[in-house]
Amino acid sequence: MKALLVLLITGLIAAPATPAQVAPPPQPPVVTSNPVVWSANQIYERQSKYMVAAAEEMPADKYGYHPTPDQWSFAKIISHVAGSNGGVCGLLSDQPAPAAVKVADTATKPELVAAVKASFAFCDTVMANLHDDKLGDTITYFRGARVPRARALIELTDDLEDHYSQMASYLRLNGMLPPSAAPKK
Repeated sequence: MKALLVLLITGLIAAPATPAQVAPPPQPPVVTSNPVVWSANQIYERQSKYMVAAAEEMPADKYGYHPTPDQWSFAKIISHVAGSNGGVCGLLSDQPAPAAVKVADTATKPELVAAVKASFAFCDTVMANLHDDKLGDTITYFRGARVPRARALIELTDDLEDHYSQMASYLRLNGMLPPSAAPKK
């Protein structure tokens, strides 16, 4: 009886440690052939949609809003994102950014929204043509630093997440719901 009890307890303890051998679902070919860029593109696509939606949602008369004197205005964030996207995606692709991405933070809402949309259109093409095997190539980054192309890709996704969080906060401080918090349709 003791032997049966020991066998039963051993089986119960060992059972959770040996999960069923279930094969994971197959990954789309792009994930297995280009996993780093594919992963970054998931972040990029989500954040770019949120940012354009936030830029469109904020009323024109609130583009000068900034919570404290030391923080950027909403317009400055849009202007920076448009220019930064152009610069970083230019580094990723070895192509110059279109002139349409350059806009002053004193521009009108329609001009700022157009510039940020142009920057994302440029980056859309760059991201669609970027491959993992190019991420180890050395590029001349900002301030002349020589870095792997991967640095620019990481900077792109980090910058979008950073500045979208600002935009979302500014929207909330003005009584609006950020696009990322909107109910799913």
